Amino acid sequence: MDADVLGTGYTARTIQLRPDDEGDVVATLVRRESAEPSSRAVLYVHGFVDYFFQTHLADAWAAQGYDFYALDLRKYGRSLLAHQTPNYCTDVHEYFEELDAAAQIIREEFGHDTLIVHGHSTGGLITSLWAHHRQGRGIVDALVLNSPWFDLNASWFSRVVLTAVVDVVGRFRPRQPVSSIAPYYGCSIHHEADGVWDYDLRWKPHEGFPALAGWVRAIRRGHAELARGLAIDVPVLVCCSARSGHPRKWSPRLRDSDCVLDVQHIAARSVLLGRYVTLVRIPGGIHDLALSAEPARKHYFDTVFQWSAAQLDD
Repeated sequence: MDADVLGTGYTARTIQLRPDDEGDVVATLVRRESAEPSSRAVLYVHGFVDYFFQTHLADAWAAQGYDFYALDLRKYGRSLLAHQTPNYCTDVHEYFEELDAAAQIIREEFGHDTLIVHGHSTGGLITSLWAHHRQGRGIVDALVLNSPWFDLNASWFSRVVLTAVVDVVGRFRPRQPVSSIAPYYGCSIHHEADGVWDYDLRWKPHEGFPALAGWVRAIRRGHAELARGLAIDVPVLVCCSARSGHPRKWSPRLRDSDCVLDVQHIAARSVLLGRYVTLVRIPGGIHDLALSAEPARKHYFDTVFQWSAAQLDD
């Protein structure tokens, strides 16, 4: 593994994937170095317009006795190549290739016998579908979801009627821009605007990247698959904020609410993941609960680690 952009204590490994219609494709496995390797590992998977930068999250997992890994998915962050459309896919199942590869490296090359997968937002949707399709194979021991994206945060008309329209457009004109994200959430967390966190704005710009029809079609088909019910056969923890805020205007709620997703959607669809699901709402939490202000962040971390210990400790 090579030196990572995070500097001392982190390495990165490029995973070569099958080419697509844009050319070469890679993913990137990031590893937090450990002086005393553990038999247990956690694999973090980011959301849309995102990549791994949350070193405090890695440190917190390490303090619990886990070796920490993170995966920058294809066309995101470290894995975004010059010829590629940022964050683009036409089927969320495409990401299974890098998830399979990362899990194999973690288990076989680094020798971990326990693996928790920790997905945020879009990463929560992707890892849920992946865990469902990999049931019975002993790849994942538990799934932790941080504000997973289980439905479109929009009106009934947009979620039903416009979804049907975009499904058609996405098939024939997949790179047609159909939406965008508001910059307010990004501005509320980055230290150069109104927040305290530092990350690369080239990979996580406040205004995001255009939502293209083919990508929206892929996400909505993923949502539909989840809505039909999954059969994840390992324990699942779903955490989300206690309340939502408006996603397209500035509000003080940006600092203590999920202003990206509707937490009611998360709660309602959590029961469809499998038989062993725990839902916990975090008062004062924002969309990325790991970036919340205190005491919400501590509440989130305590919840995750206490739940993980209860599920995996003898």
